[in-house]
Amino acid sequence: MFRNKIGWKFDNTYLNLSGGMFSKINPTPVKTPKLVLFNHFLSKEIDLDFSQIDNKELALIFSGNKLPDGSESFAQAYAGHQFGHFTMLGDGRALMIGEHIDKNNNRYDIQFKGSGKTPYSRSADGRAALGPMLREYIISESMHYLGVPTTRSLAVIETGENVIRESILKGAVLTRVASSHIRVGTFQYAFISKNKNDLKNLFDYTIKRHYPKIEKSETPVKDLLKVVLEKQINLICNWMRVGFIHGVMNTDNMTISGETIDYGPCAFMDKYNPATVFSSIDHQGRYSYFNQPRIALWNLERFAESLLPLINNDSKEGIKVAKEVLEEFPEKYEKKSLEMMKKKLGIVGDDPKDKHLISELLLWMLQNKADYTNTFCFLMNEYDPKNEIYKKKQFILWKKKWENRINSNNSCLKKSLKIMRTVNPLVIPRNHLVEEALNHATEKNSLNKINELLKVLKDPYSSNSETSKYQSTQFSEKNYVTYCGT
Repeated sequence: MFRNKIGWKFDNTYLNLSGGMFSKINPTPVKTPKLVLFNHFLSKEIDLDFSQIDNKELALIFSGNKLPDGSESFAQAYAGHQFGHFTMLGDGRALMIGEHIDKNNNRYDIQFKGSGKTPYSRSADGRAALGPMLREYIISESMHYLGVPTTRSLAVIETGENVIRESILKGAVLTRVASSHIRVGTFQYAFISKNKNDLKNLFDYTIKRHYPKIEKSETPVKDLLKVVLEKQINLICNWMRVGFIHGVMNTDNMTISGETIDYGPCAFMDKYNPATVFSSIDHQGRYSYFNQPRIALWNLERFAESLLPLINNDSKEGIKVAKEVLEEFPEKYEKKSLEMMKKKLGIVGDDPKDKHLISELLLWMLQNKADYTNTFCFLMNEYDPKNEIYKKKQFILWKKKWENRINSNNSCLKKSLKIMRTVNPLVIPRNHLVEEALNHATEKNSLNKINELLKVLKDPYSSNSETSKYQSTQFSEKNYVTYCGT
């Protein structure tokens, strides 16, 4: 274990796994690294002190040009179902530089994204463009403050080199912080290798790292499947709560820790439509807003398949055990989702009519193209609409039913509003505001818009003089499109 004056405390346990699970490789040096963004709040949270390090030195460190002492850079191997099709993958443009441990013994993967070619790059250049890396920084940090389990962003470095995508773009490296980068796809890779020892070692490692409480369980494999299922239900419910659409829910983008990972073609829904898709390549709506729970279950089924050799030597018995766990998903998700929606409406207690009340509101939102976030803000008296949809008879009648429900079970509006304000954000990373901020950064070399946006997104549940500005919508007939960035 290594520690230095910055506070790096590296303990790189992933390297104890089979060599087939990773490839040791150094980042490709960049031409003229320049610090663009640095997350001082996160660095303090994980017990790193860069107060004596100037921006030039920070740029060298987080570009990969000068790795910290004690780091051991490597690319992880994994597989995955991408849009339902299985393929062998791995970190094609990312490198782990090590596992950092804070004073509370929390372990964090420190990973570079855009750090150059790896053995898993295939025909790609291993680099990343500035815009997508800034976008990941904005969205991942916003998700954190929204209370959604997520990977975090520590730094963005401009490389001084260009990358070629649809056009010539500025290159960049993002530093990502995660509880780990162990994915469903990691288990799929170990499973497909047909080496049961590799699979067992990965399983043991995952248990020890993330879920030590089940180490001594008589059914540890079953218990791991159950806990990951619970984690994913919690994660998806949080996505649905804030109107987030991931866009690439491939099995290599589902973490065993239950954190959101990979902010490529993702965005937040404005006007409510369960069929909303933002990804430029999701032509069939596989990863639409409404489909996210179904895809989570589909991914968990792939996880279960990878665990079968460890559940029981008899494949039929293994399948039986896995099915028992997976069949719990619909009921558990429905229960968690209902609880979440009731909180969004400040509903206390149980009433058989609650589901219908919720469905009525969502149908009205769909029919009237109402903004998802702002509708709940309106119910909390935190949004002054500029259109007339909230004055329509249908909504007024629904609102009366909602108020009557609120006043039942010895509750009151004041109590309900208190609940609602804990789960309904007043501001989200509005797509047009994110694009405006990114344009200012990439085209005008100004971070003012990004810094302003980050400041507001850091406190999404509080109202201030700036709130209404960030509640503005910018609907267009043409769907908003996001891209993978590779």
